[in-house]
Amino acid sequence: MPKALNLLQGLSDKRLLQEGHNHLTKKTASGTKRDGASYVSAPTGLLAELTHRCPLQCPYCSNPLELERSNNEMSATEWAETFKQAASIGALQLHLSGGEPTARRDLEDILGYAVEVGLYTNLITSAVLLTKDQLSRLADIGLDHIQISIQDVVEENSDLISGYKGALAKKYAVANWARELGIGLTINAPMHRQNIMNLEKIIDFAVEVDAQRIEIAHIQYYAWAQKNRAALIPTHEIFLETVNIVEAAKQRLIGVLNFDFVIHDHYASRPKKCTGGWGQSIIVVTPSGTALPCHAAQTLPGLKFDNVKDQHLLKIWETSPAFNAYRGLDWMKEPCRSCDRREIDYGGCRCQAYAFSQDPAATDPACALSVDHASFAALAEQEAHAPAPAFVYRRYDGLSKK
Repeated sequence: MPKALNLLQGLSDKRLLQEGHNHLTKKTASGTKRDGASYVSAPTGLLAELTHRCPLQCPYCSNPLELERSNNEMSATEWAETFKQAASIGALQLHLSGGEPTARRDLEDILGYAVEVGLYTNLITSAVLLTKDQLSRLADIGLDHIQISIQDVVEENSDLISGYKGALAKKYAVANWARELGIGLTINAPMHRQNIMNLEKIIDFAVEVDAQRIEIAHIQYYAWAQKNRAALIPTHEIFLETVNIVEAAKQRLIGVLNFDFVIHDHYASRPKKCTGGWGQSIIVVTPSGTALPCHAAQTLPGLKFDNVKDQHLLKIWETSPAFNAYRGLDWMKEPCRSCDRREIDYGGCRCQAYAFSQDPAATDPACALSVDHASFAALAEQEAHAPAPAFVYRRYDGLSKK
């Protein structure tokens, strides 16, 4: 999952308490509203994609292949109204993402609006555009947390993966500035074939910069990652090595570093719950204001998405056909419908199911019960054992570059 959504899912699982009146319908004993519709709890968090502009060109970027242009981006005041509405319906967390959110010249204004309505703020960044003065101003405004993405901790490989020279040194500097300024720090390390051999060094990097948390997430294959899948998928054996490395590091670093580890879907036996459950805890808003129940929802056919500039966030959250499309259980087919895990993983990722089977209501192929599971795993092994092709880099100008 894209890095932000993994963080949101963890927060959703913890389900932090909220104060004040909840504007959403209370849950009945049967788990439905009194009018019989699926129960909808308050969203845990808002993922605000401020822009799709980014100086990095990562070949696993979770932004869509068709990137939104800067002239369609919402203004700071439009984001302010969105934050106000999110807080009013119970959201607690705000994740300022992109692209690269620091490409916005009005980022400080945007952050100020979020702090004003009481949202916990997390800046998700490549860090390469930040200066110490700007980070200090963000801290003074009230930034709570920063999440820095790491492509690799070997400089040459970091440059190759990101398509950006000198990124690693800047990330190291920004991480140290964050801790100096008292800002919470997470290191995010997307894992794939091209950096997996340096996982232990990446964990050491997180310790060296005094991060509180590291997210080690095997990437999911849609958008740019799907386009580059054959260059990114590791073998099953190498994936299993990462499991052992992370488990050993967790024990060694108890009290030093918290770990979130997201396993590789192609080598799983059970799927992950899609972004905390489709339309259950997370709202994604694109740069132009389109509200989504998950980061890649626009890849699914037949869904109409509302825009926060036209509809109140509460109405979108409760009544949008797109948000309700895969809520609850009624949409499920077998084997999900009768599975004893149907209210644990909710059939897994809809976007992954569609990408592999062309059926958005199919069982996630990561599940061993899926009719597509064997071929899903076999595809990974086939591509992982073949020579890696060159990256197709993510380019904001709309042109892919090899």
